[in-house]
Amino acid sequence: MAKHKRKLDYGNDSISSLKGADRVRLRPSVIFGSDGIEGCQHSVFEILSNSIDEAREGFGNVIEVTRFKDKSIMVKDYGRGIPLDYNPKEQRYNWELVFCELYAGGKYKNNSGENYEFSLGFNGLGSCATQYSSEYMDVTVYRDGYKYTLHFEKGENIGGLSKEKCEYESTGTIIKWKPDLEVFTDIDIPLEYYRTTLKKQAVVNAGLTFKLFDEESGQLFTYCYENGIVDYIKEISGDKGFTEVQFFETSTKGRDREDKPEYKVKIQVAFCFNNEVNLLEYYHNSSFLEHGGAPDKAVKAAFVSEIDKAIRARNKYNKDESKITFADIQDSLILVTNSFSTITSYENQTKKSITNKFIQEAMTDFLKQQLEIYFIENKSEADKIVEQVLINKRSRETAERTRINIKKKLTGTVDITNRVKKFVDCRIKDVSKRELYIVEGDSALGSCKLGRDAEFQAIIPVRGKILNCLKAGYDTIFKNEIITDLIKVLGCGVEIKSKHNKDLNTFDINNLRWSKVIICTDADVDGYQIRTLILAMLYRLVPTLIREGKVFIAESPLYEITTKDKTYFAYTDKEKNEIISKIKGKYTIQRSKGLGENEPEMMWETTMNPRTRRLIQVIPDDVEKTEIFFDLLLGENLQGRKEFIEENGYKYLDMIDVS
Repeated sequence: MAKHKRKLDYGNDSISSLKGADRVRLRPSVIFGSDGIEGCQHSVFEILSNSIDEAREGFGNVIEVTRFKDKSIMVKDYGRGIPLDYNPKEQRYNWELVFCELYAGGKYKNNSGENYEFSLGFNGLGSCATQYSSEYMDVTVYRDGYKYTLHFEKGENIGGLSKEKCEYESTGTIIKWKPDLEVFTDIDIPLEYYRTTLKKQAVVNAGLTFKLFDEESGQLFTYCYENGIVDYIKEISGDKGFTEVQFFETSTKGRDREDKPEYKVKIQVAFCFNNEVNLLEYYHNSSFLEHGGAPDKAVKAAFVSEIDKAIRARNKYNKDESKITFADIQDSLILVTNSFSTITSYENQTKKSITNKFIQEAMTDFLKQQLEIYFIENKSEADKIVEQVLINKRSRETAERTRINIKKKLTGTVDITNRVKKFVDCRIKDVSKRELYIVEGDSALGSCKLGRDAEFQAIIPVRGKILNCLKAGYDTIFKNEIITDLIKVLGCGVEIKSKHNKDLNTFDINNLRWSKVIICTDADVDGYQIRTLILAMLYRLVPTLIREGKVFIAESPLYEITTKDKTYFAYTDKEKNEIISKIKGKYTIQRSKGLGENEPEMMWETTMNPRTRRLIQVIPDDVEKTEIFFDLLLGENLQGRKEFIEENGYKYLDMIDVS
């Protein structure tokens, strides 16, 4: 009973608060968004942010970052140096305010134009939070003719502020620290994070140089974009863009609500259109907005509005055609926005999205105006954009119709026997033992059906030469009943790797219903062509089956050699000659008949019996080479095919029955 009473005890002494370093060390996810590697990375960005803010104010144009083997980090800048000395107004040392006080800093009056007008880190959490979450931190500052040093361990200052007269080449701040494994579950920040982050910061801070030294690999990386986002867009687009890079810039003032303070906003937008690459990136006060927010909504609204207007002005919509969506524009758009504001409403402390209503409205209006002018002044580029966006739209809609079509065709009851004409299933349910024979025509179906082992061998016939899947579009492919029947029987769906059709991808190898997929066609020219077309279909729609060694070709004998006592089968001319040389007495040679004319016993012995059949496993050891040959023999390259046949045709003459 006493135990139960203690549980209910909740008095004035029950309330407690975290103090000092514990506010971060025991709850890192509150400040950094995570106690894992993402939170640790964010703690690094907080220190980097302060150096970037200083450089953007015009103090220092180089920032150096070192990634050490032991997971410690150093950030060095050439700014004015953090003020660390005694602050008479606060009656405390500035180093305590900066590194030991969560809500302190020099950026709170940024909207009044005093200091750090457009700052990355303005909430006074950064340096202190990172210090609190570190195993140790060493701070070195050069300013006012002195060298200042501080040392912290696990959030506690050791030894106070050291200050000595010093001659130096430049003022600046050096902070070296090691994130604490007692705070974060993982501190092994990959090199790629530093490379990506510093490159992005170079993009949005024109002319600022970032140097990254990785002690582990000994590599030095340098990032600088003299013209900021314009140079970045050019780099991404290369020579594939079909419009020139456009750059719009403006400054304005406004407020999110009538009762809220007015603040300054600066907007930069650069973009071009490209058929091979697309990119959307938003930055605010140099922080990469992974989730966008206000700029994302502004860009989407403005581009859809103005391109839709341009399409209507040119009368390019078909009758009753639906309006474009941003997805149709995004397919061919490379765009970066780089905005700044003196007051910013971030969605949370990790700064991955902003919610400022005024920024969204100002950017939307500005972009609409600029796009309208751009389309009027650059009619040829506007025409290209309109045409490409409509192509993207119609491709997307076709893909969507095809996807629905596939879904209808490839889904349904589990019993595919009733859904696929002339498919003959096997009895066993163990996938590791099941084999599927794809055979040529109904007559081959009959002899294979009688010659097979019905326990583990299933059969599906293909009627005639199937569609060339390397030439046809997806819409045509999935209207073809033979192909959709084959896909249904395989059971694993299809692999679609295309900009406009990625939603059609339904592939899952775990759903494959067969251990072996065996192509079985006649040993003549038509049979070889049908085999090649089936392989082309598998190569385009389910290439993983080939890579995983699931696809086989059943060799059919070329010759039937009969003696008084025995029948021999030869699969090549060489084998035929070897067999004949060993026969004593009379024999007859007959060119092998089509599969449909074979006796069931012969089909079993030559093509289906696992002990006596000959299977060729289809494994493209060089995928690129396979693709080149498929394209050469079945694709659009008519001249290439003609030249290949002229040079190599003689090698395949023995495959042609000239009798």
